[in-house]
Amino acid sequence: MTQHRRRGPARQAIRKRAVVAAAVVGTVALGTGVGVWAATDGEPAGRDAASGAAATPSASPKPSRSYPMSEAPRTIPAVRSHTPARGPGWKPRHGERVVVGDAALADEGRLIAGELGLAYAGEKDDVRAGDVRLALGGGGGNQESYAMTVRGGRVEISGPGEAGVFYGTRTLKQEVHGGGTAPEGVVRDEPAKPRRGFMVDIARKPYSAAWIEDRIRELGDLKYNELGLHFSDDQAFRIESSSHPEIVSRDHLTKAQVKKIVDLANSRHITVVPEIDSPGHLGAVLAAHPELQLRNASGVPTKGAIDISEPGSAKLVDDLLNEYAGVFPGSQWHLGGDEYQALTVKDPQASYPQLAAAARKAYGSGGTVADLATGWLNDRADTVRAHDRTMRAWNDGFYRGTSVQPAKDLQVAYWTGKEIGARQPVEYLSAGREVLNYNDEYLYYVLGQPQTFVYPTGQRIYEQWNPRVLRGTTAVPARYDGQILGGSFAVWSDFPGAQSEGQVAAGIRMPLRATIQKLWDPDRPALSWAGFKKLADGLG
Repeated sequence: MTQHRRRGPARQAIRKRAVVAAAVVGTVALGTGVGVWAATDGEPAGRDAASGAAATPSASPKPSRSYPMSEAPRTIPAVRSHTPARGPGWKPRHGERVVVGDAALADEGRLIAGELGLAYAGEKDDVRAGDVRLALGGGGGNQESYAMTVRGGRVEISGPGEAGVFYGTRTLKQEVHGGGTAPEGVVRDEPAKPRRGFMVDIARKPYSAAWIEDRIRELGDLKYNELGLHFSDDQAFRIESSSHPEIVSRDHLTKAQVKKIVDLANSRHITVVPEIDSPGHLGAVLAAHPELQLRNASGVPTKGAIDISEPGSAKLVDDLLNEYAGVFPGSQWHLGGDEYQALTVKDPQASYPQLAAAARKAYGSGGTVADLATGWLNDRADTVRAHDRTMRAWNDGFYRGTSVQPAKDLQVAYWTGKEIGARQPVEYLSAGREVLNYNDEYLYYVLGQPQTFVYPTGQRIYEQWNPRVLRGTTAVPARYDGQILGGSFAVWSDFPGAQSEGQVAAGIRMPLRATIQKLWDPDRPALSWAGFKKLADGLG
């Protein structure tokens, strides 16, 4: 992957390049993608290069040998491939149009038209000077891929799916905002990883709906496609509930607000991934249901832990899972599963005899508390699977040496190797598990910087991290790359007063940009960190 400086027309004369032939075939490969496009200076004037249809005469200068070869667009994330050509490029002018070839692209068309000050003209077959045309079709099976052709004073963005076309409009927006002109040539682009996420803990800190919506707009422009909402924890339960209103904290989001958030995310091709963590981190729920609080053999309550031997516990959590499946209709779901305190003691069976008895009853004389916790996770997966969701759970919710195995379709959200008895990522990968990278060494922004956490920097992510670095600073072998679906940058609100919403937004700005660069293309970036930061500042 490489990135090149883009020069506007006023600067193109600075580095003149020799004219090599009347017909030039140029290819610039950025990362692993390669595109080839024949640029012919002798193409008949007034003829649409893509369709051959007669075009309305353009007021823009026609491509000629007087133009140097274009340079690749400068965007975040960098495009994977750009085929250069000679020509003036494209810039938006008042009165020019955005048109679509399919009604399904109307939202994408209206959005980019408004952002660039153009008119949205809907479905049109004619060709005019200055047009931006969005179309479905072409490409391979990756619905997030796209091609963008800038030629003859026009732009065409096409892809096999709506998401890819949307990403093409994000590239165009950045090109124009960064340098005023989209460079001549063809961009062919697609992400390396299908899951590119940002997660925010709204349970411990009540972020406003407006702040979350602002992050969605930012994420969309950067080509992220997931927003995780951790809205239930020991401190609070932050979304309105009709099945159990007694558990909801005073400061919370209404379902109407959440619907607006989900709709905005959908318009940016972002899936909202909800997390109701269990069987730990349920303190706010248990405050309203103390009869379900886990207690040890001495009767002492265990923080945040629900008693999974009680039938009422499963009913309560399943009520919530079923309710919020209707609130969050996206395809992804986070089951949590981490830090169940009953399994952090030296002898869980002795400390929690009721759990040990339930385990033996369910799984025979050899049943353990870890078996019971694994069975709990599988049962919750059954509840969510009925809603046709793909599920993930934290890596420390998968226990070693149990007779009960976690459901095969559970993906591993790998966040840490610091817990007692932590399993290396390769253990999950060698067993065939798909893994998502939440590496707390690089990707955890923990308010107040408790324990050993420090606020992550974009520079460290940009220079040292890639999706195969799942634990600590060491990458897993390349043969497992296909099982690593992507990753997520996460904000945890351990000390909610440590930073304001504005400070959090500013603090995560460059880490978000560095993370998406590595999820889009894990290879070593061509730009130095200083160059990348300067580019980010220029793009806004």
